[in-house]
Amino acid sequence: MTDYEQPAAAWGPRMSDAAANAEARRIIDEVYRPAAPVRQIPTSFRDETPAPPFGDAEPVHQDDRRIVPAWAAGVAVASIGIGAGTTGIGCGAWLVLKGFASMSVTGVIAMGALFTGLAFAALTIGAAFSRAKRSVSRPVYNGPVTKHTHVTSHTRGAFARSHTHLHN
Repeated sequence: MTDYEQPAAAWGPRMSDAAANAEARRIIDEVYRPAAPVRQIPTSFRDETPAPPFGDAEPVHQDDRRIVPAWAAGVAVASIGIGAGTTGIGCGAWLVLKGFASMSVTGVIAMGALFTGLAFAALTIGAAFSRAKRSVSRPVYNGPVTKHTHVTSHTRGAFARSHTHLHN
């Protein structure tokens, strides 16, 4: 005989409806009672003591690891300067020649292109001379390079399991 087939008397004493409601209310209140606040544990530490302005450690050389070569960055900066300068010259020429009826915007642009071309030609010649001086390069590494490689292979078992280890 299963539990649901047993008579109600076999289940033991029953609670009254008022007692059952009071017990249900107690259980619900206990479940939904606000929990005590959890103490937060810090996961990091920040040292607020000021660093000394100088120390006894030697400075460490830090290699310059730029993505763009120095000469390319210099050419880019010079190009921006030349562009800004020729724009100023073109605007100045436009303001000076504004009163002349024969001067047009196309003429001002042509004059600005002339100054820009001369400036870029000077920049190109200067960059070529600068790079020609530094064309000699020396090797980065000055020493013998030795590579030792040792391979260990173990084969065992009826089905020939191989284990190969490479030691550099």
